Amino acid sequence: MADQASCSSSTGLLFELGPCNVRDQGKDTEPNPHGWNKQANVLFLDQPVNVGYSYAEGSSDSVSDSVTAAKDVHAFLQLFYARFPTYLKSGFHLSSTDKVVIPLSTVIIGNGLTDPLVQFASVPDYACAPSPYAIFDETTCASIRAKVPTCERLQQFCYSNPSRFTCVPATLYCWSSIYGPIQNANKNPYDVRQGCDRSVNPLCYDEMNWIENYLNREDIRSELGVPSDLKFESCNLDVNRAFQMSGDNMHNSASLIPDILSSGVRLLIYAGEDDFMCNYLGNERWMMALKTEFSDEFQHKAHKYFSRYSLDGSNSTVVKDSKGHVGMVRSAGPGAGNFTFVSLYESGHMVPHDQPEIASELINKWLQNQPLH
Repeated sequence: MADQASCSSSTGLLFELGPCNVRDQGKDTEPNPHGWNKQANVLFLDQPVNVGYSYAEGSSDSVSDSVTAAKDVHAFLQLFYARFPTYLKSGFHLSSTDKVVIPLSTVIIGNGLTDPLVQFASVPDYACAPSPYAIFDETTCASIRAKVPTCERLQQFCYSNPSRFTCVPATLYCWSSIYGPIQNANKNPYDVRQGCDRSVNPLCYDEMNWIENYLNREDIRSELGVPSDLKFESCNLDVNRAFQMSGDNMHNSASLIPDILSSGVRLLIYAGEDDFMCNYLGNERWMMALKTEFSDEFQHKAHKYFSRYSLDGSNSTVVKDSKGHVGMVRSAGPGAGNFTFVSLYESGHMVPHDQPEIASELINKWLQNQPLH
């Protein structure tokens, strides 16, 4: 699933980690030699309703919060496994109510926004000097830093009493004050190595337009069984606005993680270091701050290098470390870890696109629970 509630998973399917990538302005596709489908069966889901090709019969079925969206995803999985029972591995079973029990093994989040209170506060540390990723001048940085305390107070209100009335003010203030300056920086917020005129290309990647062209082709629509009146869009701004005005995107999703970990589910958080929107500093900081059964071990573990020892000898992946180090790892637990953070060099928000070999290697090791360092 996409990390934004308003965007289609087709980005992952046709631009990052699927079996093929879109090319030639959407006229064709080509095989992706580093698709994650080589390691696992991969399911790409457009959610919530009205994102991508997903739709509902009436406007009353629209979704504006993660809880409702999660219920729809759970219902979908019940139907999927009922229709395709061959995908039920050992350990899956049907309960007495004829619902599939889904014993989650791992959770993987790439450049996510999980704990806004911690992550918003990290923005000036990431985007201002002396950070190697600094993109703002001193005046802009001083302005952002001055606004962080107010943002934090509003977010604390949202965390303490989550509702539309407490979380929408945090949404409006924090996004405009902390993230607003990136709009005028002529930078791709998902990869600060790249320039971007967002008045011309709001998503900063031509491939997003190519994906729309490809999935709106009549032959592709016919093959997929898409209703004739449904138009594909990579991102639905109406859905995005609805989630913002419910305050949903300021909720503390990290608070759900301790119970997930205690049930035996392993967690991997990875982040490309050139992503401004969900920067790697903030991602590691919320993990450091979270109280879990792995907190003590995680906090006292030193960073170790994630290296491309088992990758092939090609030079198709650009890395900045001549010794073959492609990122940093901090983890708690055996093997690849139960609570693991990986930062990856020379990659932005779209890690599988920017570093396809490395991303594939990371996921392969994670699925096999092999040490990452």
